[in-house]
Amino acid sequence: MDLSAVGTRPLAGRPHLVRIADAGTPTLPSEPLAAFLGSLPDVLAVRELRALSRHVAAAHAGGHGVAAAMGGHVVKTGCAPYVIDLIRRGVVTSVHMAGSTAIHDWEIAACGGTSEDVAKGLGEGIYGMTDDTGRAFSAAAERGAREGIGLGRALGLGIVEAGLRHASGSLLAECALRGIPCTVHVAIGTDTVHMHPAATGAACGEATHIDFRIACTVVSKLAHGVWLNLGSAVLLPEVFLKAVTVARNTGNPVEDLTTANLDMLPHYRPSTNVVKRPPARGFSLTGHHEIMIPLLRAAVLAAMEAPK
Repeated sequence: MDLSAVGTRPLAGRPHLVRIADAGTPTLPSEPLAAFLGSLPDVLAVRELRALSRHVAAAHAGGHGVAAAMGGHVVKTGCAPYVIDLIRRGVVTSVHMAGSTAIHDWEIAACGGTSEDVAKGLGEGIYGMTDDTGRAFSAAAERGAREGIGLGRALGLGIVEAGLRHASGSLLAECALRGIPCTVHVAIGTDTVHMHPAATGAACGEATHIDFRIACTVVSKLAHGVWLNLGSAVLLPEVFLKAVTVARNTGNPVEDLTTANLDMLPHYRPSTNVVKRPPARGFSLTGHHEIMIPLLRAAVLAAMEAPK
């Protein structure tokens, strides 16, 4: 083809998707964190982070709920203190865990450490065979079912009542102390504690089903609020979707809902069940928990302090 007849146009007259005003401005280490956050390039994920932070701050200011649902790696990467801080500030109003999240949280409270060498333990037949953790979960399941309080609250109360050494670093304990919902959603056979001789499916099933009903109540009151899915690729996005269905089926439209998914990799269920299907608006932020969750907390606090 002869290109001599191709039409062109001046650069100045072309619409631009990126402009110099959107570029970042490097800050000094001595400058406040808010200055750093404000200096980031106003593009792509930064826009998502800022918008999400504003919605979380607005939900808090309006007295609406902010739910934090999290997978086990959130605790394993040392991010529980950031969520605990947001609980203490009254920003996060409920916590929802996978079974693994609760296990890691309880072990942190009990001895200040968690996680193990799975490959080595598997080879020796001792992976997941920790007696203390299994007994605590079995006792909590029995109590949660018997008293009708659910697994999350029973675990939290157990940590507080036993005076475990590192209870201040526990999400379960923090929620129990403050009387806010903390639910644990168990898939039988997926957690190490299910292998313990004291484990009973009846108690575990009843306690976690109570927690599901509590989660449905939380979601039914989440209009104008926020649901944060932090690092759960399957279980909690499915729980959330069912809870939204229950809420709307029982006359609670849960309108003006903001959702977000933060994880190291994009996955189908959180992208579809959390970000796309139920909410008025949904956000996705991809990155390592140990970077993204502290960054989100900082951005939320900055948004709360910003002039209205």
